Amino acid sequence: MSLIRPRIETISEKKLVGQRMKMSLADNRTFELWSRFMPRRKEITNNISIDLISMQVYEEDFFSPLGIFEKWAVVEVSDLDNIPFGMESFVLPAGKYAVFLHKGGSERFQKTFRWIFEMWLPASEYKVDNRPHFELLGEKYKNNDPESEEDIWVPIKEKD
Repeated sequence: MSLIRPRIETISEKKLVGQRMKMSLADNRTFELWSRFMPRRKEITNNISIDLISMQVYEEDFFSPLGIFEKWAVVEVSDLDNIPFGMESFVLPAGKYAVFLHKGGSERFQKTFRWIFEMWLPASEYKVDNRPHFELLGEKYKNNDPESEEDIWVPIKEKD
């Protein structure tokens, strides 16, 4: 795990459309959310890529197993003019992110996540910023496949 090195990127504001659910780590409803979203994603006609985004909006401590957060299943769109019925929009603010490549299935995700927040982040010049976290599920993403790849985007800012 110690070989994971992020790239640091600053992104501009992104317009997103999809569905969301409230959940906690202890009551993880990710499968339910994506099961609702995937059959309907083609109703979004102004997406700017085929990439899917799994986004988390945390209130406070995202390490608490019982802490409630919003999980979104979304795609990036060119505008917010045509939002399909039963879907919502979200404007992801611009900002700096540490981007980590995660390889492997979902069973290894927790190990990668813990390494980022318990090893890399404390040793870095950054701290977590209060903006959404997300995973970019691109063309190399294969759900629950050991060869799957996804990018983990962690919002950061310089330590004081």
